[in-house]
Formats: sequence, structure tokens, C-alpha cells
Amino acid sequence: MKKRVCGAGAVLGVLLAMTGLPAPASADTRTGRPAALPLGPSGLTETRTTRTLQSGLTLTRIVRGVQDPAHHWTVEASIPGGDTSPDPDAPPTTLKDRASAEELATELRSGGFRARVEQVTTPGTADYAGGTLGWRVRIGSFGDQSAATAERTRLRAAGFTGAVTFTGWDGGTTDRGPWRIDVLTLDPRVFRGTLDASHGPDLENREATSALANAAGATAAVNAGFFVLDPRSGAPGDPAGVGVYDGRLLSEPVSGRPGLVVHDNGRRTQITRLTWQGQVTARGTTLPLHGINRVPGLIRNCGGSAGDTPTALPLHDVTCTNPDQLVAFTTDYGAGTPQGEGTEAVLDAHDRVVELRSPRGGSLPAGGSSVQATGRYVTDLTALARPGDRLRITTTLRDAEGRRITPSRGTDIVNAGPELVRDGRLHVTPATDGMVHPGDPSWYYGWVHKRNPRTLAGVDASGRTVLVTADGRSTDSLGLGITESAKVARALGLRDAVNLDGGGSTTMVANGTVINAPSDAAGERPVGDALLILPRRN
Repeated sequence: MKKRVCGAGAVLGVLLAMTGLPAPASADTRTGRPAALPLGPSGLTETRTTRTLQSGLTLTRIVRGVQDPAHHWTVEASIPGGDTSPDPDAPPTTLKDRASAEELATELRSGGFRARVEQVTTPGTADYAGGTLGWRVRIGSFGDQSAATAERTRLRAAGFTGAVTFTGWDGGTTDRGPWRIDVLTLDPRVFRGTLDASHGPDLENREATSALANAAGATAAVNAGFFVLDPRSGAPGDPAGVGVYDGRLLSEPVSGRPGLVVHDNGRRTQITRLTWQGQVTARGTTLPLHGINRVPGLIRNCGGSAGDTPTALPLHDVTCTNPDQLVAFTTDYGAGTPQGEGTEAVLDAHDRVVELRSPRGGSLPAGGSSVQATGRYVTDLTALARPGDRLRITTTLRDAEGRRITPSRGTDIVNAGPELVRDGRLHVTPATDGMVHPGDPSWYYGWVHKRNPRTLAGVDASGRTVLVTADGRSTDSLGLGITESAKVARALGLRDAVNLDGGGSTTMVANGTVINAPSDAAGERPVGDALLILPRRN
């Protein structure tokens, strides 16, 4: 094990030479010292401890900064529309126009609360201008969380709503920390194991990252893509975007959003934007396919097809709807397909129609599949899928240039977004990937702007796959905003990088143990899928 403090470049160089490890891609070529993370003022204490988990795989923990005495707990009030708001009937939110914020603050002060109004500005990105997001109202400054919670209780008793928050999570550039970040680096030049993605026994249920890792005998793992969490949005655990496992497309992309492409041998990891097309064909007639292995009519993160409400474009953490859909299912989905109104053509392992059932839902034959129809497509599917006929289901993945992608059996793709780094430059894409919600700056404020736990992935100039977790939502580790995440990824030497699912999902496992601090109060959160690094199989 190697432990180093930035400033000890000569010692690091000796250690690297002794271990035979290549210098970090972000190292200063003059000193061999890794570039300090661009978090807080320069000169903060930063320690790095590295150990080898298996040949070609290292784990580095980076701890930067110390607890900042300037940080405190406070209560963030929800702002109603108010008489001065452009939309007085709008529901309460964290950010509003200045007049609405001032109106609430005045009312709170008259009720004996120490309220203040603060402007919130956010940095621009590759596709979003940034600037002023809005104004927030905060109450008091408290030395501990319990005191802030007591103030929130008093606020609610007075007829208002709000949330307890810590000012270190705001994203101030002068904050002194602390940050805790874990980095897995896989070097394909010496790696002889397997880099894999797993959704567990089925797609419709969630599994903890540690459970997926332990079931596969993985040396290390991190959580992967976004997934359905609320049953009202589909099947909890279902990937909310592209999911390719062992070369098979089992979940369709959110149109145009990025996917992380990995291969069993750890080589040629890449980030690419994906679209798809699907068709159902029989006797010369073709119908469009709208989804794969998801509840018909519910499109998590949107980015589906024309007719979806409220949009056919990506819109993160929103479930779009469409009453008229054709969705294909494989036995990977679960014990049975979703039940509901509509019709389902059940196919055997040779793609022959063995049953038309209505209402839809139920088990599938071994090796079989099905197509479910809702709304106006019920009539179309009933006319197309006659028992005994062969029903052909075809899907095509394409990259951003429209080129067809044909994954090999050793290829996996997990959904992601937004992009963070492209060709070694900051390239943050929240607007393109649906993280800018029209008319709702509070959502951007909470998800993109503020610090949260994050999971990042990418590849460096040497072709090494790098997986990163940053703890957050605590006073021991502040977390990262999305722009901060991009800067950290670039500082770690990533040529291309993308954001994976974060928040309470952020988890890293090494040698069977969860090594980070997941932020959910209940502990590790079950997720939709995970990236696994397995030892060499003899």
C-alpha cells in the first residue's frame, strides 16, 4: 500500500518505480506528482492511498481538505407563488423570482424567524448558459443538524414548509472541504480479468451493488446506470435507458443520451450517444416497436417517440406516458411480464406465436419472448400475430453519427448522463441530456448545481478504464456538483468521462466490502445494474 501527501512528488516517483505501475495520466510530468483535485483553494491538504486489488487493477482513496468552520446547518424554506410571482398558483419550490422570495422572507421575519434571501448563480456548461437560477430563502445558522431540525419543526408549526441543509453542499469555490473520493483504475495492458455489467437475476427488481458483486465473485464494483425506483414509473430496477448485457439489447436507449460501453477484456472503453429502432414483422407487415422490457406506456427519463407526453426528448427523472405502445419482452425481464389492459403475443424459442392473451401479462416459455400492445396497437397486433405464425422482433442500435452498432457477446452498455469530459476538455451536457427542466430551476439547483454523491466513469489517454465514487450529503464529505465532477474527472486524467447514477445509489465495493459511505439513511441502496471487475478465471 502506498500513502502520499501532495507535495511529496519525489517519494511518489520512487514508489511508482518500485511497484512498476504507470504514472497517473494526470501526473505532473516534471515531478511525477498527481495533479491536485480542483476542489477548494489551492494548497489544501490532499492524501492519496493506493493499493493493488488484482493485476492491472488499483484502488486509490483521495481525501482533500478539512471541515470548514464557515459551514453551518440552516433551513431552506419552500417559496409559494405569492402575490408578486409571475405564476401565483405555482406550487412551492426552493427557488423563485426575487420578489416572491422577498415576500416570503418578510412574512417569516414578522413571525419571528431569522430569514434571509440569497441569490443562486450557476456556472455555464457546453449547452447551458448558466447565470442566475433564482433566489432562495434560508432561516438561521446552526452549529448542528438537530438544532436546524428543531427550527424546521417550528417553521412547520407556523404553517410553512422547508428542509434542513448544510451550507457545504452549496458548491462554494472557496470551501475547504472535506472531500472523499475513491478511484478504481483498470489497466488493460496487464489486466487479465473481466470487466462486466450485471443486472442480477432479472431486470424488474433491484439488487444491492455489493450483492451483485458478491454473487459474481467480483474483486470490485460500482453502481451503474439510472433505473426506475417508483412503481408508478414502471418496474423498480428496470434500467431507465440503454442496457446491453453480454451483447444483448435488453433495455432501449433514452434517445440521444450517452451510454458507457465496456468490454470483457477492459479494452476500448468508450462513451457514445445512442439511438435505436425496433420493429415487429409478420407476413410482410411491419409495426414499430416502442420499448424493450419495460411497462408499456411508462417511459422513464422520456426520450421515447412521437406522441409521448409531455415530450419525446430526454427529460431526466420524469416519466413520460403514451397509451399507444408496442413493447417486447424477454425472459430476462422477470418471472412474468407486466399485467394490464391490452393484448400480448407470446412466442416460443423459435419466435412462433403460441398464444394471444388479453389482458396482457404472465409467464413466458423457456427461451421465449412476447410483444405487448396497448391502445390503438391492440388491433394491429391482433391482426398481425396469428397462432402458429412466426413473429420477428428486430432492434438496431446506432451511434451519434448514425452508424449501426452490433455489440459482441463480450460487450456491455449501461446508461449514463450527462457527459463530463470529451477529448480531454470539459464538455458538460445537462440540457442535451434532459437535466434542465423548463420552468423548474429548483430541479436543476438540487440535481446539477448542488453537491451530491456521484459515480463517474471514463477512459484516460492510456486506455485505462477509471471508475470513481465521491461521497456526499454529509459533513465528512461534501460531494460534487456536476461541473465539479467534470473538473475532477479531467484532473484524474480522463480523456472522456460521463456521470452515472449518483445520490443514494453511489456505491463502491472492494474485496466483498462496501468501502464508501452510501448516503441513504437505510444504508446501501439496491440499484438496477452495476459494473463488476472480476478476477481471472482459470
